[in-house]
Amino acid sequence: MVENELDKQARDALRAVQRMAVVLGARQVPEPDVLVVTAEAFERDEPSTYYVPEDVVLVVEAVSPESVDRDRDTKPRKYAAAGIRHFWRLENEGGETAAYVYELGSATGVYALTGIYRGVLKVTVPFDIEIDLATVGRRARY
Repeated sequence: MVENELDKQARDALRAVQRMAVVLGARQVPEPDVLVVTAEAFERDEPSTYYVPEDVVLVVEAVSPESVDRDRDTKPRKYAAAGIRHFWRLENEGGETAAYVYELGSATGVYALTGIYRGVLKVTVPFDIEIDLATVGRRARY
């Protein structure tokens, strides 16, 4: 599962979690499939059912037939407007997992596609990550 791989590979200052709310604004509280958050936010003294954009390093959405519009359009726009720097979209393409990797442009305030990965996803930001997408895809629910 993507969450487990991200959590194993994250630096000590980061943690991966799944399906936790992110408060982006009034009546804007999406629950991404996977989040990478700061360890400080993860370990807060009071139990929390949500994070704020400043806590979030990476958002991952797995596109399913019923979430296509939200995951490809609505959520990325809202995450970008909130200043979340890294966004990934996972899709099933002909039985294979494809990972679309985006980074927030500091000058534009919108996500720019930095790569499309099949087979193995290997990036150096937001930290060094290498994920076998074939293994992840067999366990995905999209």
